[in-house]
Amino acid sequence: MKKILHIISSVKGKDSFSIKLADALIDKLSSVYRVENVHTHDLTKSPFPHLEETHLGSFYTPDEARTAEQKEAVSHSEQSVKELMEADIIVIGVPIYNFNIPSTLKAWIDHVVRAGFTFSYKDGVPKGLFTDKKVFLAISSGGVFSDGPLKNYDFAEPYLRYILGFIGLTDITTFRIEGMMMPEFKDIAVQKAIDSINNYEYEAMTAQV
Repeated sequence: MKKILHIISSVKGKDSFSIKLADALIDKLSSVYRVENVHTHDLTKSPFPHLEETHLGSFYTPDEARTAEQKEAVSHSEQSVKELMEADIIVIGVPIYNFNIPSTLKAWIDHVVRAGFTFSYKDGVPKGLFTDKKVFLAISSGGVFSDGPLKNYDFAEPYLRYILGFIGLTDITTFRIEGMMMPEFKDIAVQKAIDSINNYEYEAMTAQV
């Protein structure tokens, strides 16, 4: 039985293409795998605070020595790490804002990436502590960033692949709805993305039996 964590970062709600893409992906995953539950965390409704001094101080203070303020501050990180630990599959909806990820998603990442919890250093070499999890990125954009003249302006997917890989999440697949602000692409963009989800070869080793 698989547990899915669905991270939402779009502010557009039901009009969001990244949410529509992620929902279609989760429907497909539910038809392929034995899914126990889908836990959705909408970062636009339940955001993680941007890091402040109290958060950083709480990260490096032993639990028994934390003040009440630090315990409250570290609770956001503990929640995000717990949600990741419990998931077998992580689906992250990513609208591209100004060539990069939304600030709410960056704040979530800053609470997730913690020395001693999601990565460690041994002999000066970082090692991700999250393994055996599958990540899907559901990316939406007004332009086309997967190929062509705007490819080098996509700072969203390369950053996510790096930072998630840093904590051990290296098995990452990306689906895209792109070109929604371009007349030559917008009418076919959604169907093209849905087709890519349906045509993807999902791992047989974890398939439903």
